Amino acid sequence: MELISIVEALLFASQEPLGVPQMCAAVKETAKDILDAASESAAAAETAGEGPQVPEWVAPLAETTEEQVRAILDELIARYESEKHSFTLVERANGWRIAARGEYAEWCRALYPGKKVQRLSQPALETLAIVAYRQPITKAGVEAVRGVSVDAMMQQLIDRGLIKIEGRADLPGRPLLYGTTEAFLDHFGVRSLDDMPNASELRRVKLPTAEEGAPAAGDQPQEQQLSLAPVTNGAETAAEETAADES
Repeated sequence: MELISIVEALLFASQEPLGVPQMCAAVKETAKDILDAASESAAAAETAGEGPQVPEWVAPLAETTEEQVRAILDELIARYESEKHSFTLVERANGWRIAARGEYAEWCRALYPGKKVQRLSQPALETLAIVAYRQPITKAGVEAVRGVSVDAMMQQLIDRGLIKIEGRADLPGRPLLYGTTEAFLDHFGVRSLDDMPNASELRRVKLPTAEEGAPAAGDQPQEQQLSLAPVTNGAETAAEETAADES
């Protein structure tokens, strides 16, 4: 039995994403349990030769490293690609999982006739983009950038599980701070906030603050408008390809 087969079996058997440390620990602990059980049986029989025979491949598995597991994952992805399987491995914020390829989404969606695709509106995408790139941020901070009230948009995003309350700001009135959730990362197919398009650049762009007030749309700096455009476009594309919760 090879490590690649064991890792594949773990991913297949789990209903939740698995992290590399989880898979590594499962392999090592199981191998050690097998070796310990064989050792105890041999000791009880007083003769090592009368104990159960342990395959030679078990002992090396007790020393499995995370680097080996990562290499196995890359090998599996390459194998699925070369053999033209309809599924592959994808990494999300909370681990790896087996998933159908995007081109089979319509066929897989037929298994869930009670659900339909729900897309975020442009205002909701813009609000979500601001929260995602500038979190933690207050509602007033989002409104300063958008120039309009975002009460309905923020509540919609919370209800969809895409943003959450992170705490309170150290400002007069202690306003709530908002940030994105793991569901946001999974929904848009990114492993972390650093994987979002132009993450480092957009975090440095100077935006109007709640204290300064939001300029009128025509008065906004051209650099700001251009910087925010890729966020909403990229998010809109991802939203169109992802099925949301049942309406």
